[in-house]
Amino acid sequence: MPSPLDLSLTNGPIPQAATVTAVLAVTYLAVRKDRTWWVRVLPIVVLACALVVTGLALVVDHVWKPWPEPLPAVLVVWLGAVLVALTLAVVRLRSGRWYGRAFGVLLALGVVASAAVATNAHFGQYPTTRAVLDLFRNDRVDLDEAAPPASGVVEVPVGKTVADVWKRPEGLPDRGTVSEEEIPGAFKARPAWVYLPPAYSTTPRPRLPVIVLMAGQPGSPRDWFDGGRVLDNLDAHARQHDGLAPIVVVVDQLGTSTANPLCLDSKLGRSETYLARDVPAWIRQRLTVDERREAWTIAGFSQGGTCSLQLAVRAPDVYGNFIALAPQREPSLGTREETVKAAFDGDEAAFAEVNPMDVLAGRRFPRTAGVVVAGRDDVTYRQADAEVFEACREAGMDVQWKELPNNHDWNMARDGLFGSLPWLARRTGLVR
Repeated sequence: MPSPLDLSLTNGPIPQAATVTAVLAVTYLAVRKDRTWWVRVLPIVVLACALVVTGLALVVDHVWKPWPEPLPAVLVVWLGAVLVALTLAVVRLRSGRWYGRAFGVLLALGVVASAAVATNAHFGQYPTTRAVLDLFRNDRVDLDEAAPPASGVVEVPVGKTVADVWKRPEGLPDRGTVSEEEIPGAFKARPAWVYLPPAYSTTPRPRLPVIVLMAGQPGSPRDWFDGGRVLDNLDAHARQHDGLAPIVVVVDQLGTSTANPLCLDSKLGRSETYLARDVPAWIRQRLTVDERREAWTIAGFSQGGTCSLQLAVRAPDVYGNFIALAPQREPSLGTREETVKAAFDGDEAAFAEVNPMDVLAGRRFPRTAGVVVAGRDDVTYRQADAEVFEACREAGMDVQWKELPNNHDWNMARDGLFGSLPWLARRTGLVR
């Protein structure tokens, strides 16, 4: 019997119950027998809340602009419902018995909780309560203590792969380990999260392929362990392949949750240098990895997907593969004019030199392989993703197109990444 902590928060009865609860609570708060309530109070409350939410959305989308796309409609609707519920509960505090007033407050708080559940279901951020509570089942270890000192590595003859020579040792752990590590460099990044598969704990250990992985914006490396379910999916892959799975280093390309240095070297920071030079150098120094470019993959979701394409064309000698999950057409802070002004003081030529679509138009990449994944219902980026795929194909890349029945959410990102693992495992030698 599954633990209650592992019940889905993204589909099924829990988000459905949350929506029904919110509708019933707002209805209860809105209904009274007083005619003045219906003619004056309720219309004023609803209109005022609608104006506040609309004004807030306009400020976020057109003044603050923390991310290039507008606020999702689901957030605006739920924010309006929360504001209406809280306002009606406060108005009700002026009359009635104490237990009726208290019940109204509880209902309003229930709408707040329902909004959180529904918003999470929309984005697929936290799939279970376990993810919310941070109850990982995998060991968290210091990287220097992640495995006994290596007494050598598993030798792979020329023309063979790791899968050809690897044999499952006795006592192999059922799960990999997690480490949180500072990766210093040209960009001030938050700590990276490192997944080491069960095979890494053996002595001698195999040289394993690497995935450098990025979340979207706003976001952090932790997001791939919550919404992305890195541990569950990679551990499952390892169990099916005698402990073999990629080493995954989830890095911070943003600096803060709402920042966006565009994965470029510009006045906004040296994010590209960090990802193309500092992160790979740190990985090679600290971990036992397959150093062939064909064994290195850069991957990401949303803004991180855009970054993965950027690094694939800007650092092709480092990353032989990429997985772009719902990428933008180009790095963006809004319009192209706004982006070029913020990053390069309006120098269009400087931006074109590093913009992946411009680079793809002028160069060929026959040694690079990749996957572009789009959500069928992603009205914001679906067309851009198709254009990115076509540009990669015309530039000679061995590129695949995957379209999933999702929106721009973690359900799509999760299925897109781990659905690409069989392809990546064959390319990097983890399977025969």
